[in-house]
Amino acid sequence: MATSLESQGKEIAKDDIGMVGASDTVRMQSAAEGTTVTKGRWERTWPVLAAGAGLFSDGYLNNVCNWIGQHNAGNHLSAASYPKEYANSAAQQNVSSITFAGTVLGMLIFGYCSDYFSRKNALLASTGILIVTATLCTGAYGYQGSISGLFVALTVYRFFLGVGIGGEYPAGSVAAAEATGELKHGHRHRWFILFTNVQIDLGFVIGAFVPFVCVCICSERHLRLAWRLALGFGVLPPLSLLYLRTKLQEPEEYKYQTIKGGASVPWSLVVKRYWKRWLVVSSLWFMYNFSSYAFAIYSSTILTVILGDSAPLWKSFGWNTVINLFYIPGAILGAFLSDMVGARRALVLGLGAQAIVGFIMAGCYVPLAQPQHIAGFAVVYGIFLSLGELGPGDNIGIVASKTSATAIRGRYYGLAGALGKTGAFVGSYVFPIMERNAPGGPSGDRAAQDPFWVASSLCVFSCVLVWFCLPEIGQTTIADEDMAFRSYLEENGWDTRQMGIAADE
Repeated sequence: MATSLESQGKEIAKDDIGMVGASDTVRMQSAAEGTTVTKGRWERTWPVLAAGAGLFSDGYLNNVCNWIGQHNAGNHLSAASYPKEYANSAAQQNVSSITFAGTVLGMLIFGYCSDYFSRKNALLASTGILIVTATLCTGAYGYQGSISGLFVALTVYRFFLGVGIGGEYPAGSVAAAEATGELKHGHRHRWFILFTNVQIDLGFVIGAFVPFVCVCICSERHLRLAWRLALGFGVLPPLSLLYLRTKLQEPEEYKYQTIKGGASVPWSLVVKRYWKRWLVVSSLWFMYNFSSYAFAIYSSTILTVILGDSAPLWKSFGWNTVINLFYIPGAILGAFLSDMVGARRALVLGLGAQAIVGFIMAGCYVPLAQPQHIAGFAVVYGIFLSLGELGPGDNIGIVASKTSATAIRGRYYGLAGALGKTGAFVGSYVFPIMERNAPGGPSGDRAAQDPFWVASSLCVFSCVLVWFCLPEIGQTTIADEDMAFRSYLEENGWDTRQMGIAADE
């Protein structure tokens, strides 16, 4: 094939040698029409960065808003800044619920928009929403200076901020996954993970560190300034990506495989082909997010033992930064492991190892949670968090973005992500009930052990589900699936000439 291309006098960049699959075929077809393909490494890498790195804002803004509005571990800026007003406000209950609703809505809306309109336009829209709503949150003000009005304004703005965050998942992740098709064979999973999940984890770290710095600078006498500064910093990441996203081109795979021009998607055929696979992906995401609440219990335990109930805010923020740092090594190692053994096997390895460590921590909770053993407890817990990122944290995004055809990938991903996000919401209600009803009451050892028995058992079940129900996800899965999807449509009588962006567009 390469010889045939050379015989036509065309040129392909040297770095592209070894790349296979339909994405390469697309570029050859373009070359056959007189186009010279000469993309260097940076030209092929920056679209992945521009598409995926917006998820940094998700990690940062979620963590900052947790510390400002509501946090399960105790102290937060709103309660410290407005103690009487916040105690009597419905904001405590509304913030987490409204965040969930906004994020789910954003996933659904932008999943549709990224397929129907374009990846680029969906990314620009989600970026604009993040910039505007983060700015509104920073300058939130109640009617005539009312504190209750301030809480209402923050709740409303947080909903629309959630829409923007939710939009980054289907719009950014699917565009990043498709853009990796132009990268070197054997490196594609790692770059996708480094610009998606690693960005979320970095956002969580910085989302704890910035409030720490703001409280240290402003002191606890000026916390109202501190929380506005922390939120204001959240405007900068999406703003820094805006220029890159205006320069983005649609991924090559999207150009040739999308269904546009007024053609209707053959949903009966799509559902018949993908419903089982989508159900597996959604269930994995649901269980991972459902269990994440249980995983946060030990974080609260460590902070309580180390700091006590009367620790200043800056110490809480500082230790939370340290705990969030445990995510980073696992996420980075998992990026390379996914390329080495494949996303499916990396997912099973991470889930299995995390289940083993989780069972050990649950079984040994009583001695580990003693103040004299808290250092060892923190280290084991850090290993547990790293394994979670190495397995499901890194690879669920790959599974969701590479197991469907390009033509319906945004909606496939958005629906799976919405169901996954529902898992976190359900877990935030189920696990507290489990703790309250545990033998010995909510302050007993079983209250901390039982959720972890459940969460670790779900890891084992997820391993079984991945191994037996998910296909292999290799370097050319996107291109291979698009070819198979085209053949499937043609076999069932659907005219595939309706696929692809028209040449005059």
